[in-house]
Amino acid sequence: MPPRCLLLDTHALIWYLVGNTQLSATACAMIDDPEVTVFVSAASAWEITTKYRLGKLPHDHAGFAADVDGALQKYGFTALPITLLHAQRAGALPGPHKDPFDRMLVAQALSDRMPIASNEGIFDHYGVVRIW
Repeated sequence: MPPRCLLLDTHALIWYLVGNTQLSATACAMIDDPEVTVFVSAASAWEITTKYRLGKLPHDHAGFAADVDGALQKYGFTALPITLLHAQRAGALPGPHKDPFDRMLVAQALSDRMPIASNEGIFDHYGVVRIW
């Protein structure tokens, strides 16, 4: 059996880090499962720091906005780099969804064949396996 893995959407990562109850019990259980390798995209680090800089994240998120890699290490999460294949696939995705961060996460989930923890129903349009 191949190793189990899970890619976190940016909001799922943030909610996990701050203990937000909006994170589904299913997603939380999978993140906490020691048999699951949890991946966080470089796109999420970019999104978090961008949103924090623009004032779209609360001040109490400064710690992990300043050190996303440190937060990943603390929780044992694995960084997922953005490859040329990911970038091409994200750019070629059809459909109405315009958020570049979400498009990259969809492309990575599809390319690397991993489910994504997200409450974004629009992801279903792209055929990803969504855990929520």
